[in-house]
Amino acid sequence: MPLVAIQPSYGNATARRHWDDTIEQEVDFERDSRRDALTDAQYKELKRLHPSGRALFWGATSAQDKNMSRLSTGDVVLFTGQKLVRGIGEVGVTFRNADYADTMWSRDPAKGSWLNVYSLIDFRPMDIPYEEIWDLPSFNAGDNFMGLRVLEGEKADEILYGLGIGTVTEAHRKAERDAEVARAIASGTKIVPVEQVHTTSTAYLQKERRIEVRRAESLLVTEYRATLQEGQVDRLHTSAGHRTDLHVVSDEGTEVIEAKSGNDHSYVRLALGQLLDYAPHSPEPADRLSALFPLRPADHDVALLHRYGIDCLYRVGPHEFERLEAPSEAREYMRAVWTR
Repeated sequence: MPLVAIQPSYGNATARRHWDDTIEQEVDFERDSRRDALTDAQYKELKRLHPSGRALFWGATSAQDKNMSRLSTGDVVLFTGQKLVRGIGEVGVTFRNADYADTMWSRDPAKGSWLNVYSLIDFRPMDIPYEEIWDLPSFNAGDNFMGLRVLEGEKADEILYGLGIGTVTEAHRKAERDAEVARAIASGTKIVPVEQVHTTSTAYLQKERRIEVRRAESLLVTEYRATLQEGQVDRLHTSAGHRTDLHVVSDEGTEVIEAKSGNDHSYVRLALGQLLDYAPHSPEPADRLSALFPLRPADHDVALLHRYGIDCLYRVGPHEFERLEAPSEAREYMRAVWTR
């Protein structure tokens, strides 16, 4: 899984100036002075990921050498400032080069050059309040994310899942894997286990793919959660590294909820499969499984959920949701499956 860097980037005049110069607009790294400052290896890698010769850039001083050495292509950066995640980017090329950094940003009088440079494969402007991160299990209310922070493991996964972030690199990897499987089937050869695949991309098709930030599901979960009057509400962490959208324990029992940003058949099937996968991981046996949608699914899709004892929740207005309960006999029958 990608690492996640929380990068303060808008809290003072210098940061805002850097933002205007190298985030709001692309930098031409083939311009004479900039190209001359790059090593041949750095230029070749930049050109591979950014064939246009232009890219967005950010950097950090030598005080962040240790943190910056951990980042690589495909890691995610949350650019923060003024109590908002102002943008989400995906790391492209990383390198240490003071001469190149000085062609983009003036040196800090005390800390020197912003020599730890990285390009961005893609960047999405955002306005996500810190509260959405504070609500995640491993984070604390009031944390204003001072200083560069690099997260890995569970904390990184919580950010990626909680904010619904899918990277270009991961999408490209999946596309390459699909192509490998198709080639193997067509040629009658053995399919190589995914852990043995070490292919790398020759170029990222930025016009075809962008970093994905699934805000609809996140906002739907946040709105529904606000309607809950009682009980302990968190996310269930499975042994496979996945997390449910909501895990609710109250006087009425234990409920596992999965949210989807659409209500057509593909989303219903996906929610159904995920709920049946997640339910056995609940510390307390699940009494109810529910799929949450922005609109009411078609009758046949509601019937599909009900066949497996799963309730259908859907939004009918601001902070207002309807529940279509599965037949009690179906729920009781399926509970034996959920709790195995």
